[in-house]
Amino acid sequence: MLLAVDQHASISHVQLTRHPMTWNQQPRRAASPRAAANAKTLRRTLTEPEKRLWWHLRHRLPVDGSHFRRQVALGSYVADFCCLTARLIVEVDGDQHGFEAGTAYDARRDTYLHSEGFRVLRFPNRMVLREIDTVLDTIHAALAACDAPFPDSAGQAEPPPPPAPSPQGGGASAER
Repeated sequence: MLLAVDQHASISHVQLTRHPMTWNQQPRRAASPRAAANAKTLRRTLTEPEKRLWWHLRHRLPVDGSHFRRQVALGSYVADFCCLTARLIVEVDGDQHGFEAGTAYDARRDTYLHSEGFRVLRFPNRMVLREIDTVLDTIHAALAACDAPFPDSAGQAEPPPPPAPSPQGGGASAER
């Protein structure tokens, strides 16, 4: 799924679609050596909007079980931020993405990422710098829309919570 968010977008316009791939499936193709090397370089040279979003993803967006990584190599591409458990990619787009060549590249890239089971959220630099709360709300909504349970620390999906007690009472506390 591709979700492009422009600077005038609001949360009410967010529409998410689910992909049949489950949360624990890895991409079919390993990262290329070139993409892996590029990701390593990019992790050392984040832009200001990427630095700001990275801080907020780590400190202000604590969704249990979600863990974002930065500059993740996927196939021959590098995603700015990726939550593998939710199959969610967050991209911070600079000015180069507004030109025809950048738009065509992004379309090919998003098609590949979607085929690998990822949802893609795109935010322009300006929005990350000026409207970080809107950006975080959109990311939170996408994480909440994830239909697969997040794994626990052992890698297993958490079991559903136990049923609520009977409204009629009963049990040990009713005998007192």
